[in-house]
Amino acid sequence: MSFNWEEYLHLAEELTGIANSIAGEEARLRSTISRAYYAAFIRARNYLRVHQDIDLPRNGDVHRYVREYFDRSSNELHRMIANDLARLRISRNRADSDDIMTQLPVLARMSLKLAARVLANLDALLLQQSEVKRLQT
Repeated sequence: MSFNWEEYLHLAEELTGIANSIAGEEARLRSTISRAYYAAFIRARNYLRVHQDIDLPRNGDVHRYVREYFDRSSNELHRMIANDLARLRISRNRADSDDIMTQLPVLARMSLKLAARVLANLDALLLQQSEVKRLQT
């Protein structure tokens, strides 16, 4: 059955506390996938901007740019981040546009795990950088 996109409005109303109705489970799962992607992507984008001092595109190209930056690296953590961001982006695009999705609970759980791994790997990169700076002083 095709997703009722109006459910996103119900979820938005629910999240702001002005709900006139309760959002359905499918809207919640789709939103979980989307928010998991953005948690990971924005954190990766900000890592490049702040800790690598990279001037990033200010349009939709930034998604590809961030993934490709990490993918081109020889650093294993960078490559893992790129791979996880790519998988998250595919799921997010599907959740935000496909009328019909199968295995939504599985995709939502996978998205949460992938996003958490991206965040953990970014934390590990920051620790590596701190250690390198400490050793240089």
